[in-house]
Amino acid sequence: MLSEWQNHKAQLRNYVYKRVDDASAVDDILQDVYIKASSNLHQLKSKGSLKGWLYKIAYNTIMDFYRDKLPYDELPEDLVAEDEDAVEESRKEIAECMRPLIDELPDKYSVPLRLAELDGIPQQEIADKLGLSLSGAKSRIQRGRVKFRENLMTCCDFEINDGGMVTGYTPKKTNCSSPKR
Repeated sequence: MLSEWQNHKAQLRNYVYKRVDDASAVDDILQDVYIKASSNLHQLKSKGSLKGWLYKIAYNTIMDFYRDKLPYDELPEDLVAEDEDAVEESRKEIAECMRPLIDELPDKYSVPLRLAELDGIPQQEIADKLGLSLSGAKSRIQRGRVKFRENLMTCCDFEINDGGMVTGYTPKKTNCSSPKR
């Protein structure tokens, strides 16, 4: 391995040097490539593919180098997890706001959707409870979601950020149901 390494070392150094912005890290990366190649030599299928194999290891090692340099923010020491009860209370509050829009759907969609989304019942249980096949229950839940979304979009305008998260909404002036309190 050492003699083959010597044959390719200069070319690998140039390859790494062209891709790494830190000249002092080139030799460290090259050393990592040699160590990885030496310890994984048994994975090499044929001696003829050694050069390509070394370049692949070098590429992966360069990617690791940059991955390790990714910036990250330290979390504050006083960060506290959200209270489980508050999360559950928020979920229930949202569910109650959604219930009137779900109730507007035909029963064949509203019942399975309510059971799945508001009550958290597994789809197989819903199928058994409603006398449907599993695929039938899944289909009704999916169609209920589509119809629910149509109702929701009819009643509200949503602001969505680049990540696809809803950041705000404005009720439309239509004949939509208002949540029962």
